[in-house]
Amino acid sequence: MTMKFELHGSEAVYEGFFKLNRYRLQHSSFHGGWCTQMVRERIERLAAVSVLLYDPQLDTLVLVEQFRIGLMGTVDPPWSLETVSGFCDREHELPEEVARREVVEETGCALRALTHIGEFFVSPGMSVERINLYCGWVDAGNAGGIHGLDHEGEEMRVVTLSRAEALAQLFKRLNSTSVIMALQWLEANREQLAEQWRLEAATR
Repeated sequence: MTMKFELHGSEAVYEGFFKLNRYRLQHSSFHGGWCTQMVRERIERLAAVSVLLYDPQLDTLVLVEQFRIGLMGTVDPPWSLETVSGFCDREHELPEEVARREVVEETGCALRALTHIGEFFVSPGMSVERINLYCGWVDAGNAGGIHGLDHEGEEMRVVTLSRAEALAQLFKRLNSTSVIMALQWLEANREQLAEQWRLEAATR
């Protein structure tokens, strides 16, 4: 099958905190020819970064806890324990720049190293959103407090968990995409990552 699509029309449906467009389209079928014309809405202009903060010396993670509108009516209370994260304006800033800024804004921690894990699509059935995922080295011994930018309506509490405690909370308190992926990646790559960071620190 040749994978093709034809766009028959589009319109802006909503523009607020997010932008939503509606599309009329067809795409090629696995059975041959074209599928029936369909209408789909898509959330536009979304890109973000997410950073799992880890102290290899204390074997401890630094996370942030905050209210999430998507949990309201589903989880009680609707607060999420997760990685540092923030939207990225790809036209004007690089994902790594956003990652470094968000770590300071949301936790007050100083990064000693930052490693790119990868980039992934969050929900391609409804959104263009991609997340660049990182793991950052911080001093968890000094992490704590309430952080965030008032003019962005942010209020987040820094929470530290040992790596073992965090793993035990996967799909429980730690139940969002980025933190699950990043923590599993850390578990698979922790020894290599610690050696990489050690070598980077030695060359500074």
